[in-house]
Amino acid sequence: MDYEDTLDRALEETPDVAEGEHRFEVPDPTIRQEGNATVYENFEDTYDRLARDPDHLLKFLQTELGTSANVDARDRARFTGSFKQRRVADAIDEYVDSFVLCSECGSPDTRLVEEQGATVLKCDACGALSPVPDQ
Repeated sequence: MDYEDTLDRALEETPDVAEGEHRFEVPDPTIRQEGNATVYENFEDTYDRLARDPDHLLKFLQTELGTSANVDARDRARFTGSFKQRRVADAIDEYVDSFVLCSECGSPDTRLVEEQGATVLKCDACGALSPVPDQ
């Protein structure tokens, strides 16, 4: 099989992505109030989809929201205080921009790695190394 045949076969087997659709979508946070706490019901789905450590994401959200938080036995994040869904969604968008998407190619196929004592974002798609904000 020559190069052209292999390329044609690969293109035929590649799934189509409709206009405006992306293969990477972060689930919208499901938020509800419980007394003086805000419960992030689908926190586990979010950190799974982002392929990030839940403690790293939780620490970022605590800083962005200016509150304390913990993860309960059902993997839900519980924030002290009252927060609207949009506020939590904006904080997650900021996390994705800073710690998930490659700054060079925009790919979500990244991971946080230690390089010379600093944490950087390594892109598995293009190989770029990007600095990330201190937490």
